[in-house]
Amino acid sequence: MSSSLRRGTLAAATLALAAVSLTACGAGNDAQTLRIRPDNAATHVGDIKIQNVNIVTDPHGSGEATVTARIFNEGSKDQVLKGVTSKGARAELSPAKGEKKLVVPAGGSLELGGKDEASALLADAEKAGVRNGDARAVTFDLSRTGDIKLKATVVPAKGAYKTVGPSSSPSSQPPKPGTEQSGEPGENGKPGESGKPGQSTKPGQSTKPGQEGDASSADNAGEQGESASTGQDAQEGGAGH
Repeated sequence: MSSSLRRGTLAAATLALAAVSLTACGAGNDAQTLRIRPDNAATHVGDIKIQNVNIVTDPHGSGEATVTARIFNEGSKDQVLKGVTSKGARAELSPAKGEKKLVVPAGGSLELGGKDEASALLADAEKAGVRNGDARAVTFDLSRTGDIKLKATVVPAKGAYKTVGPSSSPSSQPPKPGTEQSGEPGENGKPGESGKPGQSTKPGQSTKPGQEGDASSADNAGEQGESASTGQDAQEGGAGH
């Protein structure tokens, strides 16, 4: 085989291998990118970075939903989360247990969603058109950075999202026993107010022992007196004849 032929064969083989390598690399990178791409929305604006954003609906049909997120503050000053909205629907914000505001501390983070954590509850999510599987625009209003917008996926509170759904939000917790006025013992069913023994059937009021007996004695005495009077009248009449 001539040297020129060998050089041509080697060049063709090299080009083929290069093409295969590039194709594999491209496919591998695309597939790898798809594998590591996060399912949860995230964005970075100024000192604020927001990750793991989702709208989690109540699978039991209450019509409520929560906005979950982790908000990082890379700045040197604290910021306050002032509001969370989604297409005009404003979430009810509740601070974490023991806190008064939803503060994103400098160099720290704020968690939205989960037991004892801060929460953003969409009370009328169903009326606002929130549907599982949708990607809805969500706006976070920070005291210094201002509005930060991104799109979040709507998912039901199942599986990994079960602990961050509406049932975990302080705003949606049912009232504790004894706090409802209509159900407190003693207001409309307190023993003794409407059914206290002795009010309507107290012994001695309408059936006191001795009262009926005294009345009977008086009646008997009256009957005896009338009989005596009748007898006297009859005697006087006989004497007159």
